[in-house]
Amino acid sequence: MGSHGGGATPKGGQESLELGGSNDQNHHGSVPGRHRINRCLDYGYSSVAVKITLVFVVIGLSYLVLNQSSYPSQLFQSSDLCSSSLNLSDSEKWSSSLHHFASVDEEDQFPSYTNEEINKLESTLKEAATEDGKTVIITTLNAAWTEPNSIFDFFLESFRIGNHTLHLLDHVVVAALDEIAYARCLAVKLHCYALTTAGVNFTGEELFMSEDYLKLMWRRIDFLRVVLQLGFNFVFSDADVMWLRDPFPRFYPNADFQISCDHYYDELDSTDIGNSPNGGFNYVKSNNKTIKFYKFWYKGKDYFPGKHDQDVLNMIKMDPYVADLKMEMRFLKTAYFGGFCEPSKDLDLVITMHANCCIGLENKIHDIQMVMDDWKRYMELQGPSRERNSSTRSWTVPRICG
Repeated sequence: MGSHGGGATPKGGQESLELGGSNDQNHHGSVPGRHRINRCLDYGYSSVAVKITLVFVVIGLSYLVLNQSSYPSQLFQSSDLCSSSLNLSDSEKWSSSLHHFASVDEEDQFPSYTNEEINKLESTLKEAATEDGKTVIITTLNAAWTEPNSIFDFFLESFRIGNHTLHLLDHVVVAALDEIAYARCLAVKLHCYALTTAGVNFTGEELFMSEDYLKLMWRRIDFLRVVLQLGFNFVFSDADVMWLRDPFPRFYPNADFQISCDHYYDELDSTDIGNSPNGGFNYVKSNNKTIKFYKFWYKGKDYFPGKHDQDVLNMIKMDPYVADLKMEMRFLKTAYFGGFCEPSKDLDLVITMHANCCIGLENKIHDIQMVMDDWKRYMELQGPSRERNSSTRSWTVPRICG
């Protein structure tokens, strides 16, 4: 259930013709019209009304020709705001929906939930919230990840062996995707919420980019939007993220939305949208900006079918609508919030370790076990009398993953 990057292969250029893009045929198609007008004038039509009409026709044709030459640049500017992996029809559909979407007033706030479900969720969030009553830690879980010595066991253990992380378990809400996961959550005495989806069985391991995998990812985005609308900040964490230090002191205090990265580029800074985000770990504050952003993000599933939430995030992070929200977006450095895509190099700095860039449950389990072994060995060498060197301060993973 972790997040991965992805993209689509662009389609051919034929669609640009259908969307009104400039091409030789379009320009040449207007020339015969002007030639016919000239021939008509040569034939000596002297009617004042006809001449006036022809003048307006010539002006109109010229206007169309000039606008045809400028239109393509506007179109490509729009498509470039998303991703090079988009074809023009995708970009056009998305752009045409924005003005309507941005102007729609609040509809039913929770269209996919009954009143009973919302009341249960709000109650669970209140019970799990931090001392200020505003923030929770959320993870999603299905049966495949709850088996003995599986992902969920490692997730829980990381809080227990981490540096000042045990108390954070009191604020974890498990959004259980099936009955087995819900029962396991209750057994370990965490805050549990049954996040089921009608007609979908999330019990087994979801193959990356399968139909059910995509439904799961988008269900998660919609659920997190509801949490924000109920007034709660959240740290969302995939269950394959190991919590080794308390992340809150390292978060940017004024950011509305901050997210971990598959790759954090050293030449960029934490505000640069050129960084490569990973939806498996993020901290989001509840306000009108983030609520609108999550609605906008969720809308992407309808306009980019077959793409998961992380793909769409990479497309919309540069969109003018997102810029207009004035939402402060920050990208978390992999030096602190690392993963198998780009491991943090110094265990003196590491806060979380994510088993991303790894497909297959057995592969994840193998390398996460190595993460836990590395961390335990590191922690045993703490203290002034212990000798540490570069080898004891760095990871031995990824081994199978990555």
